[in-house]
Amino acid sequence: MDTQPVPFVPPAPRPRTTPPSTLEMMRIVYRNPLELWGEHTYNEPWISANGVGGHLIVANDPGLIRHVLIDNAKNYKMATVRQMILRPILRDGLLTAEGEVWKRSRKAMAPVFTPRHIFGFAEPMLRRTMQFVARYDEGGMTDVAHDMTLLTYDILAETLFSGEIAGEPGSFAQEIDRLFETMGRVDPLDLLRAPEWLPRLTRIRGRKTMAYFRKIVTDTVKMREERLKRDPDTAPQDFLTLLLRAEGPDGLTRAEVEDNIITFIGAGHETTARALGWTIYCLAEAPWEREKVEREIEAVLAREPDPTKWLDAMPFTRAAFEEALRLYPPAPSINREPIETETWNDLVLPKRAAVLVMPWVVHRHRKLWDMPDAFMPERFHPGNREKIDRFQYLPFGAGPRICIGASFAMQEAIIALAVMLSRFRFDVTAETKPWPVQKLTTQPQGGLPMQVTRRV
Repeated sequence: MDTQPVPFVPPAPRPRTTPPSTLEMMRIVYRNPLELWGEHTYNEPWISANGVGGHLIVANDPGLIRHVLIDNAKNYKMATVRQMILRPILRDGLLTAEGEVWKRSRKAMAPVFTPRHIFGFAEPMLRRTMQFVARYDEGGMTDVAHDMTLLTYDILAETLFSGEIAGEPGSFAQEIDRLFETMGRVDPLDLLRAPEWLPRLTRIRGRKTMAYFRKIVTDTVKMREERLKRDPDTAPQDFLTLLLRAEGPDGLTRAEVEDNIITFIGAGHETTARALGWTIYCLAEAPWEREKVEREIEAVLAREPDPTKWLDAMPFTRAAFEEALRLYPPAPSINREPIETETWNDLVLPKRAAVLVMPWVVHRHRKLWDMPDAFMPERFHPGNREKIDRFQYLPFGAGPRICIGASFAMQEAIIALAVMLSRFRFDVTAETKPWPVQKLTTQPQGGLPMQVTRRV
């Protein structure tokens, strides 16, 4: 008699049962904000309270989330604390720009992320992944988290920059880790909304790493400009060229061009890397789910060579990836701030309050999901996926500022998973003890050391 296996519950902080002291809260936010939230946060439609830095609202109700991110988005700006963390890194890149600067950047980039262009990236995504996984032919131990950073960087470099990014890919992953370890953390002074001229020790430690990325951008732009001058007819018509051609009095400034390049080089691949790593880990801990995915991949690859078709042809693979995105959303917090005080139903949202729409919490909310802490890809199987409210599942955000690369990331992930899982099996070992930590993205502390074997 067949029995349904007990769903795997992957590691995550247990909700707090007592509120932290102010000092303890600041320590938790610096170390790992995911450990801050109490049981009531995962049960209530919203939390409204006075915090250290002013009024705080945690928005969990899908209707409230829709109101903040779409229906009245014009009354909300990027939260001050979020901008204090990200702007030193990205300046006026797409993630941090506001107003007319954001509109100019979004308009300039939109042509690259149309369905036609994204389908055109499928073959390079496939080629790069096949080249990358050759390293696994001999089997052995590997850190999957580190590997996925390298793989998604390779794909980003090939598709958006035609392989022409300055710098050494080998040192890139280490520098990304260092960037998020230093400048990607919430500084206690940010929580207190201290003036920006007060030095943040976290940012000071990250200056050398930030200079490394800025130099990559400067050198990359210089290389492409020289090529455009030397032979404009053969220069790649990619993301980089598009940005450079958008520069001018009616378009982007040179600073905005460089800020958007660093946004995509520094952060554009990171979210997909994290999601791929968590997916492979969850499947290894739930082999009955992995078997479904492997059978599906084998069947599709046997009949369909076109990678642009794989996303629609592999619903189980896609469901596993989407469930990993639910449990470990790469961007665990979306932060907004009301420009003017307003009311939604009976909730008052004061001017300058910190309004947190947290995918980490919403994706694990007790009133929105059945067994919210368990890895259950069937939630996203055809017939179930359609029942999920648009605003209870937010891996790419929502509204005008929804991630511009969402479709790119989904296609990239399914192609990468199809290639890797058709050829290799990734298994956990005694050393595989990841712990989710929020450093801009949801990262596995300690990495994802796993055993790789070639499938027969």
